Amino acid sequence: MYLLIAYISQRVPFYYGWIVLGTAGSSMFVRNAAGSLTFAVFVPLIADETGWSRALIGGAAAVGGLLATGASPPVGWAIDRYGARLVLVLSLIILGLSTIALAWLSVHIAIFYAAMAVGRIMFSSPLNVGAATVVGRWFVRKRGRATGLLFLSHSGGMVAFPLVATWVSIAYGWQTAWIVLGLMVYAIALAPAALLVAQRPEEVGLLPDGDAPEEHEASEDTAHTTAEAAAEMEWTTRQALRTPALWVLAIGTGFLFLLQSGTNVYQADLLRSRGIDLSLSQLSIVVNAAGTGLGSLLWGRILEKIRVSFTYATVALVMAVACAMFVVADTVAVAFVAAGLFGLAVAGILVVPAVAYADFFGRQSLGTIRGVTEPFTSLGQAIGAVASGLVFQFAGGYGWAFVIYAVLGAMTAAALLLAKPPRHPDAQQSLAPETAD
Repeated sequence: MYLLIAYISQRVPFYYGWIVLGTAGSSMFVRNAAGSLTFAVFVPLIADETGWSRALIGGAAAVGGLLATGASPPVGWAIDRYGARLVLVLSLIILGLSTIALAWLSVHIAIFYAAMAVGRIMFSSPLNVGAATVVGRWFVRKRGRATGLLFLSHSGGMVAFPLVATWVSIAYGWQTAWIVLGLMVYAIALAPAALLVAQRPEEVGLLPDGDAPEEHEASEDTAHTTAEAAAEMEWTTRQALRTPALWVLAIGTGFLFLLQSGTNVYQADLLRSRGIDLSLSQLSIVVNAAGTGLGSLLWGRILEKIRVSFTYATVALVMAVACAMFVVADTVAVAFVAAGLFGLAVAGILVVPAVAYADFFGRQSLGTIRGVTEPFTSLGQAIGAVASGLVFQFAGGYGWAFVIYAVLGAMTAAALLLAKPPRHPDAQQSLAPETAD
């Protein structure tokens, strides 16, 4: 298969990494078949037809998130050991099947929980980690913008899949909508992932960013920032686990994904409960996704100019403000502004960690490192998916949940200022003063 990739890479008039980026982007696009915004379209429809509580419905996504915490470490190891292509292809096949199976969720709640859990595992772990890891290996200097473009494709899926789900469910019923979404997974992403992905540029005779050998050597001789210097040093997983920066990033990201899941899954239902028409409540999901698309480009470029800790703290603060606005969102205008700001922040929690892990710890063990840190993301999403539903069930509304989310976002912003690029142990040894024999 690499012969085909090498053949194409030598004949296209641009760096083959951009094709890899587009292919990874197609996987990120279709993973939204199991995305929280897509699920949000179905929550009120499922509740109306089955009579299940919001907490029970959200619990299916929570189970998937909890299971994904255990799946992430072996997935990261498999990406480093067997390559992102195999992981992506298998994950896409499973995602399509699990999405189609949701058409029969009303037969028994066990079908709903099993299919949704499997889909959420594919969404949270292999498709996310696999796509981000392969892009992080093909780009170094241009990693910020490449990662931004990767998550722009994810944002496109955040818009497209809820829209398709809404249109098909209105015209043909929500069961048919699940089948259509599952078929979209195969039609859009399966062939590119199987044919066009290579693990790293060196395997097909290329260098990161499309550099010529002499340019690559020059870039190794002069590192302009601490983050770039860290990226030149390859970390083992064990070394990375000993750094405070990794844990600040992982735990902070987990908290922010709790806010993301707790908001996205229930956004349409929250706004409907505040008197906004259901169709406009569902349209706010598109506004959220559009904000994520804009933010994907914005945060990627910002990361190439401003340090990670300050950028990520800003992301958390924007998310806190958006959550506070949802508390008082009783008009369409306020709802749409809150949704747009929240989407902007969601882009940040997607883009910033993906760039930070690669910049801080290099490309060699990136899959395994992402696999170790991803459980915090999955756990946060699992808690958020059920937390808002429980608050609604016991308090009769979502207000207190979003007050807590706003406070938690502000606290996380303060903590993320501590995420500084670590110094590699070998660099520390080389700087240590020599001692006499």
